[in-house]
Amino acid sequence: MQVEDARYLKRKVKGGSIDVHPTEKALVVHYELEATILAETGDPMLGERKECQKIIRVRSLNSTTDVASLAAEVVDRCKLIHPSKLPEVEQLLYYLQNRKETSASAGVKKGELTGKLKEPPPYEGMELDEVANINDIDEYVELLYEDIPEKVRGTALILQLARNPDNLEELHTNETALGALIRVLREDWKRSVELATNIIYIFFCFSSFSQFHGLVAHFKAGALVMGIVEQELKRHGLWSEELKKKKKAPEENPQMKKDYEKSLKKYHSLVKKQEQLLRVSFYLLLNLAEDTKVEIKMRNKNIVPLLMKTLERDHHELLILVVSFLKKLSIFVENKHEMASNQIIEKMTKLIPCDHEDLLNISLRLLLNLSFDAELRSKMIKLGLLPKLVMLLGNENHRLVTLCLLYHISMDDKAKSMFTYTDCIPVVIRLILECPTDKVEIELIALAINLACNKRNAQIICEGNGLRLLMRKALKFSDPLLLKMIRNISQHDGPTKHQFIDYISDIASIIKNSDDEELVVEALGILANLTIPDLDYELILREYNLVPWIKNKLEPGAAEDDLVLEVVMLVGTVAMDDACAAMLSNSGIIQSLIELLNAKQEDDEIVCQIVYVFYQMVFHEATREVIIKQTQAPAYLIDLMHDKNAEIRKVCDNTLDIISEFDEEWSVKIKLEKFRWHNSQWLEMVESQQMEEADGVMYGDESYSPYIQESDILDRPDLFYGYEDGELFDGTMTPEYVDEFGHPLNDAGYPPRPESAMFRNGSM
Repeated sequence: MQVEDARYLKRKVKGGSIDVHPTEKALVVHYELEATILAETGDPMLGERKECQKIIRVRSLNSTTDVASLAAEVVDRCKLIHPSKLPEVEQLLYYLQNRKETSASAGVKKGELTGKLKEPPPYEGMELDEVANINDIDEYVELLYEDIPEKVRGTALILQLARNPDNLEELHTNETALGALIRVLREDWKRSVELATNIIYIFFCFSSFSQFHGLVAHFKAGALVMGIVEQELKRHGLWSEELKKKKKAPEENPQMKKDYEKSLKKYHSLVKKQEQLLRVSFYLLLNLAEDTKVEIKMRNKNIVPLLMKTLERDHHELLILVVSFLKKLSIFVENKHEMASNQIIEKMTKLIPCDHEDLLNISLRLLLNLSFDAELRSKMIKLGLLPKLVMLLGNENHRLVTLCLLYHISMDDKAKSMFTYTDCIPVVIRLILECPTDKVEIELIALAINLACNKRNAQIICEGNGLRLLMRKALKFSDPLLLKMIRNISQHDGPTKHQFIDYISDIASIIKNSDDEELVVEALGILANLTIPDLDYELILREYNLVPWIKNKLEPGAAEDDLVLEVVMLVGTVAMDDACAAMLSNSGIIQSLIELLNAKQEDDEIVCQIVYVFYQMVFHEATREVIIKQTQAPAYLIDLMHDKNAEIRKVCDNTLDIISEFDEEWSVKIKLEKFRWHNSQWLEMVESQQMEEADGVMYGDESYSPYIQESDILDRPDLFYGYEDGELFDGTMTPEYVDEFGHPLNDAGYPPRPESAMFRNGSM
């Protein structure tokens, strides 16, 4: 409209209500703007009304401010507020003066854990007194073709629209506006941080909804933002270096010191703006990383190093975003390795603990993801994280994730001993005993079970009334996991094991009367661990009538394998006593064990424990004869002598050595089997050669059975002899002991044989 036509336009402003800003120290003035086009006659032709608001910030308001004077100043300067509303303004300012910090800063310091990422707050580039209207979008786009100030204003108005989800669908269809925004971002982001932040924020609003991710990808906003982030981090490095140089300047020169202070102030201002840009940029990328394929592309463009570099900042909200992003990436092993190479544990250690509850919680969750790696767990201990984590057990906001993290650390045997030097054990035991419910938290009891595997930790647990209180709680609530912890305590030799004597009746009662198989398994384990020399096992078996119960459980298929294994271990423990061994032998348990051995040949644990029972039995004279003469146990032991399991072989060898000392017949069989095993390759070669030499050149006309195993190999000296200087040994003379090259070794009276480990060890 031309200037001369201005008389045909009528503009009217009508004041409205006044409110306080929900998060800032500011007043919000609502007003109505009415524009009317008049005809030449002065009659209205076309009119439009628009609801607007103006924000009046009172940053200087504090506890000492004169509210009456400030209210008068506000009314005087703002023409939208009628003087009659002075008392109302004064009342609102008084409310702001006494209002506590709101959600904008509630999570910054110690307080309630929100567990949510917050949207970036308002900043200088997006704060405008005017309210955007979706109908004026074309005007805002035109501003993008002007100078930087107009571009900042135009992007701020479009951002106002984008922050309202109701407008996103209409903006989505306006490809001209979005294309212009991307063009401006690509060309002018270096010229204005506010401009770049506004445009990235607009696309962040779209990225908050999965259905618009295709739009963001279409304009390649993600790749552009990653490039901007990389350049901004490099720019920050240059600022820091320049500031360090100015700081090192001679302090004697007042001018240099003044220059440094000025540069420091400018640096903080630039960093504040840059952190707004980084925050909204990483938030945009995190939303886009919802798609795994997009996340892989980001990783290929080095998103992990960018995030690791940003961890050096001290802006809490930015750090929350970065750590959240790292936590999401850490579930992939490639990203975890890259984080480890960039000293992730060293950088995260600085954040544990911190005053910001949300940042602390997300940092612990990232460490929990990383703690699945043994090397990173070891590094956590070396960097002193263990005592810091123990301190956090008192904070209910972080107790659960801290327990999980401590549980992972306690999985390593070397790390278990480190808990001794912290307050972790007393705290864990207190939490277990104070738990009001019948079931202790699974994370808490899992940590306690691991800690009890260490002898020194077990001693600390049992100090005072520790064991008595734990047993009382376990028996009261019939908690199998708590009983498993107590079982781990019982495995350690020393004074702690003797404390269990007072609870044998309770443990035996569980074994006989409980229907909970898990509970019975742990009770059996405790009783099996009580290898105390002075304990009267026979009295225990008789008083609680356990022998028939044990025999019943050893029947194949009578119980689950876990229960059967514990029963066999209990038999091995009580068999150390002469009277108990005789009682078990007379009850037929040895035969039950042999049948069980046949049924469980593939279960190495059960087989090893059964062999150990045989080992205990052959120690006692009363049961030795039963094992050797009345059962086939020695034959089974010979078969197991060459089992693939090293522990089974070891126990078998020790048991067979004892049998060999007391029975000549079995001694010969055992020696023969050992000889055959150690020389099996040589015997196979001789047998195959015998089958091939059908013309009898080597052995003359004498025929030999092709099945060497059918006769005693020690009675076949003809197999040991061969040619020497063209003469055949006939077996009637004692040849010289020669090596594989035919050279004499000694004049021993034994037939020559291939060297083997058996002969070297003197087993024969």
